[in-house]
Amino acid sequence: MASSKANYATKPIVQRSSDGRKSMKTSKAHLEAVRAAAEHQPKEWMKKAVSAISAGALAMSVTASGPVLEPAQAAAPMEVMQLAKLTAGDPQKNPNALLRNALPIDNKPIRAIQQNLELISEDLRVPGVNFRGVSSKVNASYRVATKNKDKILADVAEDKKAAAEDSMAKLVKGLEALQETVKVQDKQEVPLLQQELLRYVGDIEQDMVKGFPFEIPQEYSNLPALKGRATITMDLSLKDNPVTDKARMVIVVDGYNAPITAGNFVDLVNKKFYDGLEIQRADGFVVQTGKPEDGDGYKIDGKLQTIPLEVKVPADEVPLYGETLENLGRFQETPVLPFNAFGTLAMARSEFEPNSASSQIFWLLKESELTPSSANLLDGSYGVFGYVVQGADILQDLKVGDVITSAKVVAGQENLVNPRRGSSPPAPPPAAEE
Repeated sequence: MASSKANYATKPIVQRSSDGRKSMKTSKAHLEAVRAAAEHQPKEWMKKAVSAISAGALAMSVTASGPVLEPAQAAAPMEVMQLAKLTAGDPQKNPNALLRNALPIDNKPIRAIQQNLELISEDLRVPGVNFRGVSSKVNASYRVATKNKDKILADVAEDKKAAAEDSMAKLVKGLEALQETVKVQDKQEVPLLQQELLRYVGDIEQDMVKGFPFEIPQEYSNLPALKGRATITMDLSLKDNPVTDKARMVIVVDGYNAPITAGNFVDLVNKKFYDGLEIQRADGFVVQTGKPEDGDGYKIDGKLQTIPLEVKVPADEVPLYGETLENLGRFQETPVLPFNAFGTLAMARSEFEPNSASSQIFWLLKESELTPSSANLLDGSYGVFGYVVQGADILQDLKVGDVITSAKVVAGQENLVNPRRGSSPPAPPPAAEE
């Protein structure tokens, strides 16, 4: 039988159905097409990807006859075409960096500082640390910050000027401190200061966002929408973990690029929908939950509530709705919110209906060998709406049966509009007695 790792290469992230069964056959034509594409890109990872798809086909023939958690699937036409075009690279995998990149701003100086500071991570990975490279990037960031302070602050929203000026002052002072740290080659302190400075950069960039950047299409304007970002804490109870019996993740969901998808999730969190739900799939490929006992998703008066597939690409001002990038002939474009980071959060849906997502969510546990650089094969087919920014490591240890004890919105609640009836946020705690 094929290894489970190979089987993950082509498994769909579909909603768990009530009976848990699905019949699946492998298309020989798909496999031949993948092999043909590989001939034009004879790199080692390409060979592995093709081998994995073929191995996945063998595993399907064994498991599809009985109840399975999620059956494997042959490569879709989009996946075949993407395999043919991929080139080696090193995409951004840090969730905080992906969130910074996704902000709807266009200020070249602050982006230049951000990029230089992020690239320091490459120098830190060099054995012994490439301090020459670190120094070059820190000095470049300092020059941009000091020479372009006015240009940076000019793009800040008026009501956020004071906060941005404070962050700017801390950024410049921090860059001076980092310059001194690099001189003494303190390889423990450099990454700590780097992350601190990137937080200041992120704060300034966030202060540049002036309102919500587009109008949601009329046909979806009645759905819950997150017009901004929100932070959610998710507490978990672990049943069979030798190290700990509880864990917490911090998740940032992005309504600037996925307002309907993020709004749907925040609305359900406010309803305490996820509280008490078990982890329902944990196979090394994804961790999945969100299926209630009485059906495939969230219901009101017995009617399943669904949302459209929502994917924002950089070239468009408004997200694309209702169609995969493959179906639109845009499979070569990378979404603003890609499946790059470990713990990328997205909506599960029915296999053949893009607009069937309801309450089932999944976190991707990225296997770089099977999802080559710059083109995770899920991009454009599933709606990404956030990233785990703290506590993501626990995802690889979660098991089916572990429980979400609580999910709470701790920031950004004011950005939610059109909450469904009965989904008001929890009451604030009582004031402390004098």
